Amino acid sequence: LPSNVNFSFAGIAGEELLMLLDARGICASSGSACASGSLDPSHVLLAIGRTPQLARGALRLTIGRSTTEADIAYMIEAVQESVQQLRQVHGGI
Repeated sequence: LPSNVNFSFAGIAGEELLMLLDARGICASSGSACASGSLDPSHVLLAIGRTPQLARGALRLTIGRSTTEADIAYMIEAVQESVQQLRQVHGGI
């Protein structure tokens, strides 16, 4: 979909990442739009070759006409810091 990005971070649970981003005012979703609300890994992400673990940890973001470069920079920083925080907590990668 245009303006839609979906990516995963090894060793990171999507729901935990969503909570940290929400606390920073960032609205995001986990998985693919086709599997919204499901706890099962997205069949779409599995079909494009993601492992079940990566599919469960997927993060989906969408930008719109009102999204600014500053918004995107803030989101990138928040995602990087949140992933780093979760990896430290869980002794990850």
